[in-house]
Amino acid sequence: MRIEKSSISAELTRAHILVLEARFYGELCDELCRGALAAIERAGATCERLAVPGALEIPGAIAMAQETGHYHGFVALGCVLRGETSHYDIVANESARALMDLTLEGLCIGNGILTCENEAQAWERAKVDVMDKGGGAAEACLAMIRFSRLMSRRAAGLDLKVSL
Repeated sequence: MRIEKSSISAELTRAHILVLEARFYGELCDELCRGALAAIERAGATCERLAVPGALEIPGAIAMAQETGHYHGFVALGCVLRGETSHYDIVANESARALMDLTLEGLCIGNGILTCENEAQAWERAKVDVMDKGGGAAEACLAMIRFSRLMSRRAAGLDLKVSL
């Protein structure tokens, strides 16, 4: 049995990405976007940045944007903070589920929607010089674009080499 070991490298990626942000927590979104835009620029990709009202609207906006054929991938950014009601659970779970459904349809999405107990936790995750979850979401999107292209080449019989 031959085991193939391959990695999707962080090479320059010619791609156009839509960065969608839920602007409910504007300053947090700005920091998440700062990291995402820097990662996209480092990869040599281009992007557009658009806003929607909240995390629940992001999957629908991605589905609509995909129909245009203008984008190779998507970065979802936003923040959901736990409150006193079950609304947090609904928004956190349903936005994540809907994004996962879109990825199972083959869309390349980096999920940078933070789900935190409080604003302090969100800032630790959003800050570019700490956890940089916006940059991580963009890097995930770029990696999935590269993976999708690799699978397309293999399906066409164009990339038959084995990487070790």
